[in-house]
Amino acid sequence: MTEPLRVLIADDELMARQRLTRLLGAIDGVTIAGEAKDGDEVLTAARAGGCDVVLLDVHMPKLSGTDALALWPKDGPWVIFCTAHAEHAVKAFDGGALDYVLKPVEPDRLAKALARARARLSMSMSMATLPPPATQARIDRIPVQTRQGVVLVPPDEVTHATLEGELVTLHTTAAHYLTDATLQELHERLGDRVERVHRRALLNVNAVARLEPLETGGYLARLPAGGSVEVSRQAARELRRRLGLRKGPGDDD
Repeated sequence: MTEPLRVLIADDELMARQRLTRLLGAIDGVTIAGEAKDGDEVLTAARAGGCDVVLLDVHMPKLSGTDALALWPKDGPWVIFCTAHAEHAVKAFDGGALDYVLKPVEPDRLAKALARARARLSMSMSMATLPPPATQARIDRIPVQTRQGVVLVPPDEVTHATLEGELVTLHTTAAHYLTDATLQELHERLGDRVERVHRRALLNVNAVARLEPLETGGYLARLPAGGSVEVSRQAARELRRRLGLRKGPGDDD
């Protein structure tokens, strides 16, 4: 028997959560894993595990849905946006969202999005059980598609990556490259070497020379070569925990 798809509902409006609860109750093979009423709650739930899919609203208190997605854990649940705001779709898909469903959510459209999530989840589980190729040689550099061709970049030399307009710039200790790759794709390739510190930035914390506090509760990370990267308020919380620094305003007790 197929395991039920565990779905978390994340919306600050009670009526919206109630409607999604009713719609999910009519779909076979789905169980509700809980609810979240703001961006901080949904990010905490995503990191804790226990759900396969999150139905995520865009406009929520504390941390918007798109900002939460920018800080999503690497192996976190699939995200399906359920929102009345169509203008955020490009940003959502760039951040790795699986689908984007407009309110009022229709039963058939929601069922289709969840079927897509189940297929992706099944594919991920199947790939996880495959043994690694015995003859494949290890590649110590990551390929980055640029307008001048494919550049093989040593991962340990990456300092940060930023999204400006529609293109991403990857910065290393030796050069910088304009690439068609998304921040999400670079994050997957670089793994734990970098962190998503902003919806528009990845950062290698080991490459930071100085952290300057901002009025927003975040930081401006200064790099030795003179560049800087903004660290969002939510990412700054996690960074303070990792570095053992004193808690800032708004940090959890």
